[in-house]
Amino acid sequence: MTTFITKGTVIANPSDDNVDRAQFVRLVATAATSKITVSSEDSTVLGDVYLHVAGDEAIIEKAPSDKLNTSAGAVTVHAVGSPRS
Repeated sequence: MTTFITKGTVIANPSDDNVDRAQFVRLVATAATSKITVSSEDSTVLGDVYLHVAGDEAIIEKAPSDKLNTSAGAVTVHAVGSPRS
């Protein structure tokens, strides 16, 4: 089990969303094979995250201005922090 502090509302299937300028974001797949792309403020692709089945989750670190996009599957995201933040 992962411990985190939730810091924002849940966003379904983000599109060019900086997730409240969060540094840490929790991703949860709500369908099989979900792909999330992380892009810089100027739309340069920084990387992709794949979640393979519904229920898969990951917490990523990004710059506050970086944006998330869902291009396949379905995913929810929300800002989180560590228990020490």
